[in-house]
Amino acid sequence: MKTLAIALMTTAALAAPAFAQSQGDMTLGLGIGYVEPKSDNGTLAGGATTIDGNVRPTVTFEYFVRDNLGIEVLAALPFKHDINIGGSKIGTTKHLPPTVSLNYHFPTGGAFKPFAGVGINYTTFFEDRTDLGGGELKIDDSWGLAAHVGVDYAISEKAALRMDLRYIDIDSDVYLDGAKIGEVEVDPVVFGVSYVMKF
Repeated sequence: MKTLAIALMTTAALAAPAFAQSQGDMTLGLGIGYVEPKSDNGTLAGGATTIDGNVRPTVTFEYFVRDNLGIEVLAALPFKHDINIGGSKIGTTKHLPPTVSLNYHFPTGGAFKPFAGVGINYTTFFEDRTDLGGGELKIDDSWGLAAHVGVDYAISEKAALRMDLRYIDIDSDVYLDGAKIGEVEVDPVVFGVSYVMKF
């Protein structure tokens, strides 16, 4: 029975449409992303700091400069995070993490098509707010490297369902009333699911 099930799944995968990407193709992905900062986010004002995760809609656009090789831009609605010191919330921030990646999509010839990429991220923080008696909180913007892996599952020759994972290097200085109180190391993993359309 197990052998039969594996055979049926293999046959279905081989019979499914391929989501081929050729030079000049473009794709648009609509989905959601969950940003999960690493567990230890540095020290602020002498206290151990953690930053909460958040979910937001995402958009990706990819242009294929060669067969199976694409330049992708990731955009999203602003992510909002609580900032905690010693387990107590001391403020909030919002950020936008536009990321440009060079992705290679492995030509499997079947419905499942994995990919991997590297790129660069620019994260801008805004609406930084503190619960510490009305002081002014400021988090510097950040530049960092990004890594990207995922898989597409073709549901037609022009569309696929995608699951992907990103690691982004985000480190920023933090100021309270103009005085530096430390550095946050966000360094999140971003989990994503999306619907991808090819043009």
